[in-house]
Amino acid sequence: MKLLLKGGTVVDPGGGQSGPADVLIENGVISDVLSPGAGPKDADVIDVSKMTIIPGVIDIHTHLREPGFEYKETVASGTRAAAAGGVTSVACMANTDPVNDNGQITEYILEKAETTGVVRVYPVGAVSRGLSGEVLAEIGELAAAGVCALSDDGHVISNSDLMRRGMEYAVTFDLPVISHSEDMSLVADGVMNEGFVSTELGLPANPPQAEEIMIFRDVTLAQLTGARLHVAHISTAGGVEVIRRAKERGVAVTAETCPHYFTLTDDAVRTFDTNTKVNPPLRSEEDRRAVIEGLKDGTIDVIASDHAPHDIVEKAVEFSYAASGISGLETLLSLSLQLVRDGEMTLFDVVEKLTIAPARTLGLAGGTLATGVPADLTIVDTGEDWTVDPRAFFSKGKNSPFAGRSVPGRVKMTIVAGSIVYREGAIV
Repeated sequence: MKLLLKGGTVVDPGGGQSGPADVLIENGVISDVLSPGAGPKDADVIDVSKMTIIPGVIDIHTHLREPGFEYKETVASGTRAAAAGGVTSVACMANTDPVNDNGQITEYILEKAETTGVVRVYPVGAVSRGLSGEVLAEIGELAAAGVCALSDDGHVISNSDLMRRGMEYAVTFDLPVISHSEDMSLVADGVMNEGFVSTELGLPANPPQAEEIMIFRDVTLAQLTGARLHVAHISTAGGVEVIRRAKERGVAVTAETCPHYFTLTDDAVRTFDTNTKVNPPLRSEEDRRAVIEGLKDGTIDVIASDHAPHDIVEKAVEFSYAASGISGLETLLSLSLQLVRDGEMTLFDVVEKLTIAPARTLGLAGGTLATGVPADLTIVDTGEDWTVDPRAFFSKGKNSPFAGRSVPGRVKMTIVAGSIVYREGAIV
């Protein structure tokens, strides 16, 4: 079967291509990227005029919640949210119940993805058993079952020796380690960023240095062990600087940030809207600017969602007691495109951080429109604005601080392995 996407503009940083082109898909893979009008006559044609064709977005930081927390999200609902957001692959974190710290849970998630999912799912295995930070998980078993990385994300491995051993095992199985970087002794009972706003609001807070200190420890351990370290959800100027210096020293470290850290500041917490409670917390304007500069100069490699859906009852409480997290899959691409609209980054560079960069970071398939790779694509109208309405999310999590915000970039179609899985507001 041949499918020709005709009349669009291709933006493919992985292939170094940007401009008008038609894309030919055959048997689930990219067959060719052609000059406009040069496609075969016997192909089924989809007119994508005025649209932008990019490789499918790869989100390497998603919480699908299943097994154990199906009331928040399932593999089925989470992957549909991904498709609606133009995301064709997700790496899902291990903080499920039971924790994904053994091969049986990894296999369960992969089976669920096969039977109920609509995009690719790559499980991340835990570093420590039960996310306890005390005993290493069955890393060899996890690797054999098919995890793409190791992480206790959502939980901090405070024991430096355990983190070192985890990295050494990761090297053995050629897996990257994703770190959740917070010094919990400094975080204490803080629920927001420590600064002028927290003082005004009287909320307990944690300082940006809690993140900076732990990133410094982890890049030091990565240098010691030779492990591939990926630092999750960078939110601080200090964290960006530590990673910048580590890269200059040749440490094998990559980093990600999330749209809420370059879009919002702790000023948003003044509303006491619990949807602004995230972990790590929203930081200062200085930190927000540093994150953007880190994206621009390559210190931060990847933009990820940290999709963390919660049930409404977990957010409809006092700020201090609310769960942390944003339902982010369906706004990931558009909030990132706002950087282009604001003149901060080019479309080419933003697409790179959503496609080929995350693929390289975790060694995943896709991220480019090169001939012969799986036909995972996102078709987006970058000129069309839309208003975020969490009630319309495919995710079970309606927890978004961006409700009512106008954002650029309407996803028109999401294609996985050559099959349309999302089109014009509906899962196909």
